[in-house]
Amino acid sequence: MAPPQDGKAAEVKEESVPQRPISDVVFIIAMKKEASPLVEKFQLTEESNSLFPKGVPWVRYSGKYKDLNINIVSPGKDIVLGVDSVGTVSASLITYASIQALQPDLIINAGTAGGFKAKGACIGDVYLASDVAFHDRRIPIPIGKLSTGDSLDMCPHDETAIIANDATVKDMEGAAVAYVADLLRTPAIFLKAVTDIVDGDRPTTEEFLENLAAVTAALDQAATRVVDFINGKNPLEL
Repeated sequence: MAPPQDGKAAEVKEESVPQRPISDVVFIIAMKKEASPLVEKFQLTEESNSLFPKGVPWVRYSGKYKDLNINIVSPGKDIVLGVDSVGTVSASLITYASIQALQPDLIINAGTAGGFKAKGACIGDVYLASDVAFHDRRIPIPIGKLSTGDSLDMCPHDETAIIANDATVKDMEGAAVAYVADLLRTPAIFLKAVTDIVDGDRPTTEEFLENLAAVTAALDQAATRVVDFINGKNPLEL
């Protein structure tokens, strides 16, 4: 999200961050295919007692990895349409519910994204985003390197906003997760693996589906390195 506007704001945010080593990490991941490699990597178990409201399709996996309690939360399948519940609405809801129920020290939003070859992105690259912003709210927004909207494709108006955001990658959840995490004063980082080149010459959907499996494997490796790095550190050391 946008950086604090003055030193006082920065001081308040810093004081709200726990000084102890990170103990509880929640991954917010939109799709089952994105989550499955990490569930296996960290040997997590699906929880029947999800801690979430009755009737929601949200899925939670949990377990222990090194010194960390790891939870992976996904929105699951849409009850009516039977497809993955991607996008900002589901991302906002599960982020809010996860912070309330699990009280994590750190949120990690991991997933796939479109990349821009004009910014040097290639299929399989994994980015740790420095900033995030929405590109389809049609209101003034802060500059960000990860640009978020609810569509897989890109219309001309979105393209203008994404270029203004100076974005390297484009996704459908990051800024929504950032908004909720910032609202509830929970540190968050964003890990995005490129499945398709947004400004390339191939149809986005075709390229996304073709590369999804291989790119989620790259995301799995990068996420593991991130978790290994944060183990034993407090949020201010990241």
